[in-house]
Amino acid sequence: MKTYLYEMGAALACYVVVLIASVLALAHYQDASLITRTALTLSPVIPAAFICWAVVRQLRRLDEMHLRIQFEALGFAFAASALLTFSYGFMENIGAPHIPWLWVWPVMGLMWIIGLRLARRRYQ
Repeated sequence: MKTYLYEMGAALACYVVVLIASVLALAHYQDASLITRTALTLSPVIPAAFICWAVVRQLRRLDEMHLRIQFEALGFAFAASALLTFSYGFMENIGAPHIPWLWVWPVMGLMWIIGLRLARRRYQ
């Protein structure tokens, strides 16, 4: 667990630094070329990939029971996130305010947390 916390913490710290630098650079270079603005916009994806890498490495370290709990939690998160975002997309057709795609990941994360609580309760 200590290794995971170190890997995840380092990846999250890099993400925050790159995200802030990206936003500041985009504000400063508004007249830059499309390629430059695209590179600046997508630069936080690189440390975000390291976050994914940390999660996958942690999953590989788990025993069978904890892996099953994570599997059930992720299955719940996938289905619940799809249902929520799909439903809200229909709600936008009748006047609900548009929510940017940027909010999909927090919804998925929240559903993963809820799924973990449900799966852990099942195996206690």
